[in-house]
Amino acid sequence: MTQTLFDKVWDRHIVVPETTANPATLYIDLHLIHEVTSPQAFTELKERGLEVRRPDRTLATIDHSTPTRVNADGSRPYVTPQAETQVETLLANTKAHGIETHGWDSEHRGIVHVMGPELGATQPGMTIVCGDSHTSTHGAFGAIAFGIGTTQVGHVLANQSILMRKPKTMSIEVNGTLQTGVTPKDVILAIIAEIGIGGGTGYALEYRGNVFREMSMDGRMTVCNMSIEAGARCGMVAPDQITFDYIEGRKFAPADYEAACEDWASLTTDDGAIFDKVVRIKAEDISPMVTYGTHPGMGIPITEVIPAAASDADQDALDYMQLTSGDKIAGTTVDKVFIGSCTNSRLEDLRAAAAIMKGRTVAQGVTTIVVPGSVITKFQAEEEGLDKIFTDAGAEWREAGCSMCLGMNGDIGAPGDLVVSTSNRNFMGRQGPGVRTVLASPETAAATAIHGVITDPREFGAAA
Repeated sequence: MTQTLFDKVWDRHIVVPETTANPATLYIDLHLIHEVTSPQAFTELKERGLEVRRPDRTLATIDHSTPTRVNADGSRPYVTPQAETQVETLLANTKAHGIETHGWDSEHRGIVHVMGPELGATQPGMTIVCGDSHTSTHGAFGAIAFGIGTTQVGHVLANQSILMRKPKTMSIEVNGTLQTGVTPKDVILAIIAEIGIGGGTGYALEYRGNVFREMSMDGRMTVCNMSIEAGARCGMVAPDQITFDYIEGRKFAPADYEAACEDWASLTTDDGAIFDKVVRIKAEDISPMVTYGTHPGMGIPITEVIPAAASDADQDALDYMQLTSGDKIAGTTVDKVFIGSCTNSRLEDLRAAAAIMKGRTVAQGVTTIVVPGSVITKFQAEEEGLDKIFTDAGAEWREAGCSMCLGMNGDIGAPGDLVVSTSNRNFMGRQGPGVRTVLASPETAAATAIHGVITDPREFGAAA
């Protein structure tokens, strides 16, 4: 019987099969935790007298509430005492339960969806969960990876499994040759614009076609990261030699690596396997993309005009964004630029932004912050001199963390600010009360920072 990639990984992890009355019990290989969604779960364990069942399959970091600045005396300027308490509570809980944790003294501290892959903890064929919606990032390795709620975090800590109904499967096929200047971020924004923010609801997505086969792991992670923005349970790319080369030599890479790769190579969709839905997009039809509204599905090529509102909700979004149908999106004045987040804070993203900013200066009045996804990414960027390119251009080079993606650490805009952001969500107030967010690639964000208006990165010769 032919199977999809999702089917193969799902079947490997069934503890109790699904019935009409009950969801399946699914074993979890890796549980990632951070300071925001874990405190209540640990409290529940304590109240019920339970231990963490598999601390060896649990990995922790601090990222959401961590400051991205350091005071002159070395102290950390937490936005509130509550933010500091969140961090300290996680560190205390994980120490008490013997969980490997990447705190302030670790070079791998950083965004959970950046540091997990960097450590080689994310591997093909795994089931991976985290109390964070963008856990879909890890599907880039051929894993079933999805976000869970706080109550479920407690369940997985206690029994290393989860109750879940099997989703349907959708193949998203992008074949052909991408235009010059089109990046993985543009590809996923184009997909979401095509199928809508509810287009993936109830589905596990598999990204197929030569465009994804030719992407680096950083690019594949960017695509899978935003699967949730289409409403999908998870997104996956079948593992291949690019995947194997990425994992090799990392801390958690299997001891018998050749045997592991042989097994991982079997994790592909069989010829003739049937998906519940298939979406096909021509690579040539994708342009550099930006959003213009208040959800990621409201995206258009940067060369197009803002479309007419199709509903009252669309008009409300345009009113909030202070944009007008029929106007060009390019040329819109911006106040801030943010380059970072679990979508676009990896070394490849930083290199792309630096290539455009090198030898140029950020437009006057446009605050631009660049936040690497992990401490080791920051070190690597500094070894290449990327930090100097950013600071010479007038941008701020910050410490690793989630930062302005959602602003829990205090990195936010002012009411009314228009922010061009490489993050994954543009909801009202996402980056601060009254802040307006335009999602874009690192190249587009960098080009925008230089001109001070939304700018097509191809004006700077952005490479494909």
